[in-house]
Amino acid sequence: MTRRRIRGSTQDDVRRHNLGTILTEVHRHGCRSRAELTAEMGLNRSTIGDLVAELVEAGLVLERSASARGRAGRPSLEVVPCPDAAYVLAVDLGVKHLVVARVGLGGDVLDRVEADSGRDWSELDATVDAIVEACRRLRVGAPDGARCVGVGLSVPGVVRLEDGLLRFAPNLGWIDLPLGARLGERLDLPAFLANDADLGALAEHWRGTAVGYDHVVVISGEIGIGGGILVGGRPLRGRGGYAGEIGHLRVNPDGRPCRCGSVGCLETEAGVEALLSAAGRPVDGGLRAYREVLAQVTAGEPTAIGAAAQIARWLGAGVGMLVNTFNPDIVVLSGPLGELFAVTEDVVRKTVARSSLVAPHEQVRLAVSGLGTDAQVIGAAELAFGPLLEDPIGVLTRLAA
Repeated sequence: MTRRRIRGSTQDDVRRHNLGTILTEVHRHGCRSRAELTAEMGLNRSTIGDLVAELVEAGLVLERSASARGRAGRPSLEVVPCPDAAYVLAVDLGVKHLVVARVGLGGDVLDRVEADSGRDWSELDATVDAIVEACRRLRVGAPDGARCVGVGLSVPGVVRLEDGLLRFAPNLGWIDLPLGARLGERLDLPAFLANDADLGALAEHWRGTAVGYDHVVVISGEIGIGGGILVGGRPLRGRGGYAGEIGHLRVNPDGRPCRCGSVGCLETEAGVEALLSAAGRPVDGGLRAYREVLAQVTAGEPTAIGAAAQIARWLGAGVGMLVNTFNPDIVVLSGPLGELFAVTEDVVRKTVARSSLVAPHEQVRLAVSGLGTDAQVIGAAELAFGPLLEDPIGVLTRLAA
C-alpha cells in the first residue's frame, strides 16, 4: 500500500517523502503509470511529472510508453526501475548454508554466490571472511556505473532492534556480536542485520504468497525453527525486537531437550533432526537425508509415512497455537517445513483444526512459501534497500561524496 503524503513538514521533507514513495511503488510493483501514481498519491499530474523526472535524472527509473508492451490506443507513460542503476548485497547465513546475492532495484536477483552447504558456519572470523569475499566478487561483476547502496544480512538468531546487535544465535554458538557493524566496516558499506524469519515474513508479504494479506505468520527453519509475524501489515517486533521466537513454543511437555534449555520445543519436535530421528536416520544427515525421507513418503514407504505424520502433528499443534494467539489471515510454511507440509498436508490441517478455536481457524489460510529458498535473500535485500527507498537522492548524494 502506498504511504500517505506527510503534512506539516518542510518542502524538502515532503519532496523527499514523495520521491521515496514513488521509488518504493516502482521497486515493489515493477511498473507504475503516471496516472496510477497520481491517483494513489493524491498529487497533481505536473508534480508527479517533476518527481519522476528527478528520479530519471538520478538514473533510478526509466519512463517508457505503454505501447512498448503491445498495448493499442494512445500510449501513456509508465515508470519502471533500473535494476543495474542501484543494487544491494543480500546475505542469507544459515547454520549449514551461506548465500550471497546481488539484487537490483526492482527486486530481481542478478547474480549470486552459494558456498559449500556442508560447511559449519559457526566459526565467526572464517564466516565473515567468506561473506566479504563473496560480496567483493559480486561487486566486481556488477556493470560499470552500478551503485551498491548497502548490504543486508539474514541470520538465524535474536537481533536487538535498536542497534542491530546479534544477541544470541544458539545454533551457531554466537552471543552479543556486532556482526552487522563488523561486516559494514570490512565492506565500507551501510550494513543491516535482522532475524531470518522476520525477513522471510516481510519478503512473503511484499513479493510472495502473503501479498495482499495484513495479518501474517511465516514459519521457517532448518536446524532451528523461527517465525515472522506481521500485524496490520507491520512486523511484530516486541519491546527489544525479540518477538517471534516461535520455535520455542512448548508443544510436547514430554519431548526432547532443546538448546534453549527447555524441553519439547517446536523446533526439537518438528525440525529436520526430529524427522530424521523418527525415521531411524542419523540426525546429522542434513537436508539431503530429510528430502530422501519425504520422497519415501511420496513413494508410500510405511516407516517414512509414520515418521512424517508424527512430525506433522507437532507442526500442526504449533500452528494451532499461533492461530489462536494471532488470528492471522495466512500462515506460510517455508523451507523444510513447507516441504513437509506438501506431503503431509492432511495431517497438518487436521491437527491445526483440533488445536485451534473455530472462529480463528475459519479465517486462516495455510500455504507454502511462494519464494522458496530465496525468501531470506529477498528479505535481506529489502532491508538494505530501506534507506534508498526513504531518501533516494540523499542516499545517492552521500555515496558520491
